[in-house]
Amino acid sequence: MPDSAAADTPAAPAAAGAPAQGDAAAPAPQSARALLKQLQQQFPAFRDCLPLAIGIDKQLLSRVPGLDRKTMRAALGIHTGSMRYLRSMEKATVRYDLDGVAGAEVTDTHRLHAKEQLQLRFKKEAERKKLEKAAAAEAEAARLRQEKLQQLASKFSRG
Repeated sequence: MPDSAAADTPAAPAAAGAPAQGDAAAPAPQSARALLKQLQQQFPAFRDCLPLAIGIDKQLLSRVPGLDRKTMRAALGIHTGSMRYLRSMEKATVRYDLDGVAGAEVTDTHRLHAKEQLQLRFKKEAERKKLEKAAAAEAEAARLRQEKLQQLASKFSRG
């Protein structure tokens, strides 16, 4: 899908390391991660990982001139899908605008969704670790078998 491919392309070194002092309209294409870093420097809601207000994308488009919608949506996806944000949402009662000003309440549905996403991640991580452990055990068993075969071969070899 071209949308996600464009969001995942790395930014030029100048854009990735550029300070975020109102230079959001830079002509060079910016990666979603570089944009997220800029938003974290610019806005308290991103820096403090506060639950974002519904419609935060519209606030961003009005406050950051020249912002690419696709890149912005990818950056928001990275931010709102992060463990830190999900943990914040799981316990949150209020959403915040870009400046960190409290707004609407976080619904039980949204808190539950964050909790479910966290549980799913923890389950996947546990499964991944279990598979890694099993693969390591199998590799060790194969190494021991090979070592034993070499010992037997040297014991019974003629020479």
